[in-house]
Amino acid sequence: MQMLTKFESKSNRVKGIAFHPKRPWILASLHNGSIQLWDYRMGTLLERFDDHDGPVRGIAFHPTQPLFVSGGDDYKIKVWNHKTRRCLFTLNGHLDYVRTVFFHHENPWIISASDDQTIRIWNWQSRSCIAILTGHNHYVMCAQFHPKNDLVVSASMDQTVRVWDISGLRKKNQAPTAMTFEDPFSRQNPQSDLFGSTDVMVKYVLEGHDHGVNWASFHPTLPLIVSAGDDRQVKLWRMNDTKAWEVDSCRGHFNNVSSAIFHPRQELILSDGEDKSIRIWDMTKRTAVATFRRDHDRFWALTSHPELNLFAAGHDNGLIVFKLERERPAHQVHQNQLYYIKDKILHVHDFASSADQEILSVRKLGSQYISPRTLSYNPAERAVLVTSPHDGGVYELYSLPKNLSGTLKEPADESKRGTGHSAVFIARNRFAVLDSVNQQVQIRDLSNTVTKSFKAPGAVNEIFYAGANSLLLSTTTSVILYDIQQRRAIAELPVGSVKYVVWSADMSLVALLNKHTITIADKNLKQACQIHETIRIKSGTWDDSGVFIYCTLNHIKYALPQGDSGIIRTLEQPVYLTRVKGRSLYVLDREGTPRTITIDPTEFRFKLALVKRQYEEVLHIIRSSNLVGQAIIAYLQKKGYPEIALHFVRDNQTRFELALECGNLDIALETAKAIDKPECWSKLGAEALRQGNYKIIEMAYQRTKNYDGLSFLYLTTGNENNLRQMLKIAELRGDPMSRFQNALYLGDYQERTRLLKDVDQLPLAYLTAKSHGLTEEAENILVAAGKTESDIKMPATPNDVPTPPKPVVNIEDPNWPLLTVSKSFFEGAFAKEQTGGSKVTAAPSFSYDDQLGEDDIGGAWGDDDNDDFAIPGVSSGPKDSENGLLNGVDGLDDEEGGGWDLDDDIKADLEAEISQAAAQATAEFVAPTPGANESNVWTQNSPLAADHIAAGSFESAMQVLNRQVGIVNFEPLKQHFLSIHQASRVSVSPLASNPAISFCLRRNPEESNARASLPAVIYSFQNIASTQLQGAYKAFTSGRLASAETQFKSILRSIPFTVVSSQSDADEVAQLIDICREYITGLTLEQKRRTLTASDPKSALEMAAYFTHCQLQTPHLQLALRQASKQAFKLKNFSTASQFARRLLELAPPKSVADEARQIQTVCERNLHDEVDLSYDQYNPFVVCNISFQPIYKGSPKSDCPFCHASYKPESEGKLCTVCEIAQIGANASGLRVMI
Repeated sequence: MQMLTKFESKSNRVKGIAFHPKRPWILASLHNGSIQLWDYRMGTLLERFDDHDGPVRGIAFHPTQPLFVSGGDDYKIKVWNHKTRRCLFTLNGHLDYVRTVFFHHENPWIISASDDQTIRIWNWQSRSCIAILTGHNHYVMCAQFHPKNDLVVSASMDQTVRVWDISGLRKKNQAPTAMTFEDPFSRQNPQSDLFGSTDVMVKYVLEGHDHGVNWASFHPTLPLIVSAGDDRQVKLWRMNDTKAWEVDSCRGHFNNVSSAIFHPRQELILSDGEDKSIRIWDMTKRTAVATFRRDHDRFWALTSHPELNLFAAGHDNGLIVFKLERERPAHQVHQNQLYYIKDKILHVHDFASSADQEILSVRKLGSQYISPRTLSYNPAERAVLVTSPHDGGVYELYSLPKNLSGTLKEPADESKRGTGHSAVFIARNRFAVLDSVNQQVQIRDLSNTVTKSFKAPGAVNEIFYAGANSLLLSTTTSVILYDIQQRRAIAELPVGSVKYVVWSADMSLVALLNKHTITIADKNLKQACQIHETIRIKSGTWDDSGVFIYCTLNHIKYALPQGDSGIIRTLEQPVYLTRVKGRSLYVLDREGTPRTITIDPTEFRFKLALVKRQYEEVLHIIRSSNLVGQAIIAYLQKKGYPEIALHFVRDNQTRFELALECGNLDIALETAKAIDKPECWSKLGAEALRQGNYKIIEMAYQRTKNYDGLSFLYLTTGNENNLRQMLKIAELRGDPMSRFQNALYLGDYQERTRLLKDVDQLPLAYLTAKSHGLTEEAENILVAAGKTESDIKMPATPNDVPTPPKPVVNIEDPNWPLLTVSKSFFEGAFAKEQTGGSKVTAAPSFSYDDQLGEDDIGGAWGDDDNDDFAIPGVSSGPKDSENGLLNGVDGLDDEEGGGWDLDDDIKADLEAEISQAAAQATAEFVAPTPGANESNVWTQNSPLAADHIAAGSFESAMQVLNRQVGIVNFEPLKQHFLSIHQASRVSVSPLASNPAISFCLRRNPEESNARASLPAVIYSFQNIASTQLQGAYKAFTSGRLASAETQFKSILRSIPFTVVSSQSDADEVAQLIDICREYITGLTLEQKRRTLTASDPKSALEMAAYFTHCQLQTPHLQLALRQASKQAFKLKNFSTASQFARRLLELAPPKSVADEARQIQTVCERNLHDEVDLSYDQYNPFVVCNISFQPIYKGSPKSDCPFCHASYKPESEGKLCTVCEIAQIGANASGLRVMI
């Protein structure tokens, strides 16, 4: 039996705990006066309640209402509403500490036990005390209602357990009925009411404990009571209608026992106590089954979940939620049948008929309290292989009976049983067994004889089936595909601690499941995608279409091999998936019962069809299902299908954004009119400008009153009439700059001269008039200014003054040649749906009936020219308006008239033919979208953190660094992030008035395809090794220790961003990490030694000795040994000094140093004795803990930094590494990657 921890909290001492009956919540009452509400499934603290003064000892949830009750050392009982998160009321009456509080399962009652030697029953609806139970003559430590009968059990420090009958109280407080007759004399004795003697009676007094009793509780179904006391015993009591007696005692605790409860489903008793242990007892044999200890925490409370197989215990530093056995039924699916084990009996379940039959009993395998762990079925030989975790792991091979009728058969042959952590069939007559102790994999035949065995390649935790004669071996850091025939590893995937493996039906895909990660790979272990979950992953199965369906504790989800995932439905309780077929999901619940859950596969089938480009299937799903929601819309936008998302959306703002994204100006214009906000018109104008739709640009500029934009638009299209109108508008608006600009566009120098005079710019007015030959006007300006022509010195002017060009031909359609915006398959299909009901026969036109996927281009854009755009003094009404802004060439329509019939007979046919040709040319294209951002391509092409940083994806870079080398402190790396990002691109300014253009710098400039590009390498390994490392060596040699340490740390922190192109360079990077670690460790030791030399010479000498074992360059190691030999000599540790001198001489130092070492050695050899006893053994290999600065000898437990591999003692796990100062000690990591 093992304790499976599901949740653990850290807090002040927990004195009381209570499970919510339905939700995954647990209440903890603390010794510091707080009450904490935890979600044990999510592992989060939901709320704190702090109204009590002093410790809170009792806590309980109401079974049905959103209430809980608490009692504390402030003598108060408080009732809370956990929905409103406040205290509803307080019950006062106790005169001392309140020890426990509980709700009644039916009546509105609360029972409380107190150190005032009384038990009180309260009505929480009337907020009054309805009974006081007196009789105990010491503290009452516990009092509880019976879960079904009208009984109360109490435990007291007076060494007794009492059982009380409260049936009178129930009758007194029950609601009256029409036939009820109340005896008027029954109320005449007030004394009986005061002491509660007529309502509550003592039924039994159980004596047997030698010291105070801390806890007593009823069995949920049997007439049994369990009690726990300070005499270190757990006692079992039985009762009947007339008496109660002690059955037996469970002895084994060696300190006070705090709590004892019955297991709600098995014949077990659980107890915990101040001896820091939780013990499990066999209720029938009264013997200990299991003991679970904590090193430093005494236990104070224990409870079980009212419905689930969960327990919780409170201790000195928090609480722990746990269960005692795995609830995952061992099972395997073969074709249309499910083989599973329930209650130690092998069942077979037929999915088609739902028939279920018992086949075989496996009760003799392992312990009666431990369920089988795995089941492997061999259809060829009709045999099953069952494993159990009992005693480190056992397995047994069973042959299934041919005749399934009659009584259950139990196999008598134990020759097919053996020890092994895992066992799976690998062929028709072979199975593999993992011996985890010796790390061997044995291949056995059906007679359980070993045919071959091999040493596992690494520390293997589990083995899984991987096809004929192949195995998947799971280690703590990776999964290995192993070929048994060739006895070699074929492939390896860095996914650690895989618990379950699920193969698709055709064995082409595999899902690797661990606690919080799903990795999908192909049969050669090439990773397709990885999905992370915050909630524990329980199980999974493959859909026939190649979608992986899996479940967490509270959701059923799906995962596409391409990486997309989503939620199918929520779960009230965890289940274990066995098979999915269409809309039916077959599962096993935690009771081991097969069930069928109906799911909606629409969403993942829709996404799968999009990924596989099965557009007909996509259309079918859209038409036949109600697929809606913000998640689908966001997904379609992300995947580049805004035209499909447009089909789902009804919100105008969202429709507008999607229409712009897919280039549909018709819908964008329609929604912009409905929204009618300036920002929408601005965006519409920008998109219309990109496509070249003059009319919509004009309308958007008019709505936003963008006069300058309109003027420039009319200039570029040669619309002189409208430019004149803009000139009049500027004059009416009193805007001289706009007026001058329009006059300049028109080449109207007379208007410019007049404007400059109006704004008192007479010199400029004179210059303009004189330059353009307006002599009379120029003279008038001189007179007005009081000047003569002799007073003015004119600059030289060219003979031909430049003027804006005039349009040669005014085209009938003002739109520019439009950007060809091809409609996608879906836009065509939706357009066909909308127009399919009307039959147009007037003229031939292009439609999707021709199956070309392209609609008429350049149709009637902007039919709203008659709208009023609120421009002062101008109306956008009829064309013949005198002041109309959009007046064309006057009288053109009247001159051509309708009588010529020039257009009607051929114009429609020409447009149709032109559209047909354009559609055929572009039918396979989709709407033009901006090209892929090269920075985004970098994140897809590379798993290296430096490339993600260069792309600007800092978050994914931090995730990569955390996953690869466990980095958690990114503050020291901030400058590296910014430098890499800035250096990966260059900005070029083409014109002073234009914004700069940014270009990405490529590592592979010879690559012409942007989708295969990678960013330039910013941190060159050659530069680090040849320049920075040599500088650090120089600082070390010159004794600038602080500077050297800073330089080595700088090198170490730049290594995660180094990119190399060969394996030899990658090996040198790993070697450089080791060099930096050793030097930083040595420098830290030396600086520590210098601070201790005067105050603690012994520790200083130890630091010097440890320094000599750092792997340094020979000249630097000579410095360390020289320093150590001198220190040892000064402290008269002659033996140690002699050893250092000998090691120094072995390194062939310079002559002066060698002479000094020989002198020390000569003096020391006269008296090889050490005055000071050091914690140092040079003959036993060791590494130094970089926090405690103590040696960790070979074979001792230690914890390493996943980045720099610095060593630490196990108690430092979880802290920040002091060498690199960026990674977390002991973190799980896959290893640094510096090469693609």
